[in-house]
Amino acid sequence: MSSESQTPNTEEHGALATAFSDTEDFVTFVIADQLFGIPVLKVQDVLSAHNITRIPLAPPEIAGSLNLRGRIVTAMDVRLRLGLPPKEKAGSMSIVAEHEGELYSLMVDSVGEVLALNASDYERNPPTLDPKFRDYSAGIYRLDEKLLVVLDVNRLLDYERVQAA
Repeated sequence: MSSESQTPNTEEHGALATAFSDTEDFVTFVIADQLFGIPVLKVQDVLSAHNITRIPLAPPEIAGSLNLRGRIVTAMDVRLRLGLPPKEKAGSMSIVAEHEGELYSLMVDSVGEVLALNASDYERNPPTLDPKFRDYSAGIYRLDEKLLVVLDVNRLLDYERVQAA
């Protein structure tokens, strides 16, 4: 009888381990009422509003630079990068991500929670996805009441690709 009671625990443990290996964690954030996510392994930090120094002659979506614990970080307004109108109210949050050895502060409207999503629920970009998002999206997850657009940080921060086009 004791071996029977241990068998379900072993099966549950195996199922739990499989479930964790088939999930990916995303830091979620909102821009213009759209829910986005970035793989948590790409995120270095989450910041509230910072003093940003404007960089002359930088592209419009580059808000400037900031000092983060002694490192210079380029601040990008993700709204402008996605072709959306600028935010009317001042104040935003930022997600710090690394790209090719450099840190970037991705300015977003608000940062949400970390979601563990099942890899089997991942979908490629649907043809109906807003073209502004499609260029920088790695795919989507359909959540209960919202669509989570997974941003490809490398594409978002790849200026050589934009200049070549």
